[in-house]
Amino acid sequence: MVITSTPLRISFFGGGTDYPVWYQEYGGSVLSTTIDKRCYITCRRLPPFFEYHSRVSYSKVENVNRNDVIQHPSVRGCLQFLGIDEGVEIHHVADLPARTGLGTSSAFTVGLLHALYALKNQMCDKRTLALEAIHIEQNIIGEAVGAQDQVSAAYGGLNRINFHTDNSIDVKRMLIPRDRVRELEDHLALYFTGFSRTASEIAQEQLRLTPHKTHELNTMLQFVDEAEAILANPNRSIDEFGRLLHESWQIKRTLTQKISNSSIDEIYEAGLSAGALGGKLLGAGGGGFMLFFVPPEKRKALRARLNNLLCVPFSFSSKGSEIVIYESEEQYDQSLTTEREFVYALNGH
Repeated sequence: MVITSTPLRISFFGGGTDYPVWYQEYGGSVLSTTIDKRCYITCRRLPPFFEYHSRVSYSKVENVNRNDVIQHPSVRGCLQFLGIDEGVEIHHVADLPARTGLGTSSAFTVGLLHALYALKNQMCDKRTLALEAIHIEQNIIGEAVGAQDQVSAAYGGLNRINFHTDNSIDVKRMLIPRDRVRELEDHLALYFTGFSRTASEIAQEQLRLTPHKTHELNTMLQFVDEAEAILANPNRSIDEFGRLLHESWQIKRTLTQKISNSSIDEIYEAGLSAGALGGKLLGAGGGGFMLFFVPPEKRKALRARLNNLLCVPFSFSSKGSEIVIYESEEQYDQSLTTEREFVYALNGH
């Protein structure tokens, strides 16, 4: 039995420059942090005493007779990548819902990959986890996703992640005083807009338009440098970070018509009218969580103004994906597999 715990993330600046179609030509960077909200994956070999070969439980339950017919793309892709044909049982739960802009899909892939390696009694370092998760999502299952979420999930922490034209990736931990980090945390508020969306669909539209948005994406890339400089210099007001978020969001929302909508715009404007200095919709857009940068003394006013929305308290986390339970078992008896296949054949499975 293996259980992994993998963090969700908040991306501040540079989103959109982590797509291969962009960084393979221009290079990219993002500034992001993982938070104390996580997804948990339980994984074990399935004993051969059931009428199904594998069982996968997430928002739905799949009982299948072959791993290659599993509908969940990440589960199917991870099993395929690691060449796992034997029966497995996989359960997923998370602190926050999927499709809300917090990198849940990639956290799932990283956490599952981590668990499956442990199930094979193999260790996997953070870089390998990140790069293989990117490969699985982008190439094996063909999702229109960037490369920042997998890196954040694997490494954890407040980082600047750089994407180079040769496809190499480096992770720079933000080494800033704890008081400065706490000051930034105290100025952030996370609100659930209540709207669900499929990030891949929005991302596909953004990828299609990327060649026509060179100026906008270059500007958003420069904001990463500026944001890093603000955080690193304690003599600069943290409010500058919030105003930069506002500038970045004004640009991001123009990348495609699907990123924002009238309801999202209304929520954002309401936040500004209550005292927020800036903010952004997290993830690809279209719905999910909205992050506001608001002075602590204005937090109550913001809460009153957005009293119809759920506010989710959070803090930064430095932990990446980790194995929280690893219970080894006796040498797996392959004769049971042979016996199970025989029983399946008798019952027409």
